[in-house]
Amino acid sequence: MPELPEVEATRLSFADRIAGARIQSAWLGKPLRWPLGVPPARLAGQTVRGVRRRGKYLLLDLDEGLLLLHLGMSGSLSFAPVLPQRGVHDHFELATTRGLLRLNDPRRFGAVVWADGEEASTARKLLGGLGMEPLGETFDLEAFVAGLKARRAAIKQVLLAGDVVVGVGNIYASEALFLAGIRPTLSAARISRPRAGRLHAAIREVLGRALAAGGTTLRNYSNAVGERGTFQFDAKVYGREGLPCKVCGTPIKAIRQGQRATFFCPHCQKT
Repeated sequence: MPELPEVEATRLSFADRIAGARIQSAWLGKPLRWPLGVPPARLAGQTVRGVRRRGKYLLLDLDEGLLLLHLGMSGSLSFAPVLPQRGVHDHFELATTRGLLRLNDPRRFGAVVWADGEEASTARKLLGGLGMEPLGETFDLEAFVAGLKARRAAIKQVLLAGDVVVGVGNIYASEALFLAGIRPTLSAARISRPRAGRLHAAIREVLGRALAAGGTTLRNYSNAVGERGTFQFDAKVYGREGLPCKVCGTPIKAIRQGQRATFFCPHCQKT
């Protein structure tokens, strides 16, 4: 599933090139997770003013309103002057004066939704419950500590929930907890302030490294110009069950938490 680094790497790969483009037409294929909200023809003639990100959502600011794009479990965007003929898994396309923007999503858990603005009810429903941005200046340590103290669930599950800090998905939660030396099953409320500070820094570091590597490509992820991520080669615990820890040599363990695989070192992450 594309996580925050992959979504931001995707944004960076096409945002500057589509900014200022006029939409010539919009095409919508098979239904996605949520309806577009307007007839596709309504988008024609509008100008793409810019592309922002909030959590795992890409926000295309238009003359009138905005488009919220989510890549779901398996989605990816392509942007180029010319693209191949649409395939069975291509479900949305904008033809603009600067190129074609196309969403490919084999599992159709992604979404493209139009809203009047960021304060419209449609946008607020999707964005209103999101936590702090981990790579921005609003990722406040005191608010992070307070958020953890208010949650009794396992810290890994709290990170994935996205209401304390947004965008720390499965891969990067395992990696950040390893870097901070925290067992993923520990209750968030039991994490001391010093350890929460280490986790706060670890989240920033891991996501920053992942973004610099273009994200993680485990199966078919690539950004909007076809570049694959390489963070998977830098992972310390994720996907390394049974292999020796790169720090202490102890075999990496894997458990299931909320139907997701969690990887950790039982020596480096004792508590």
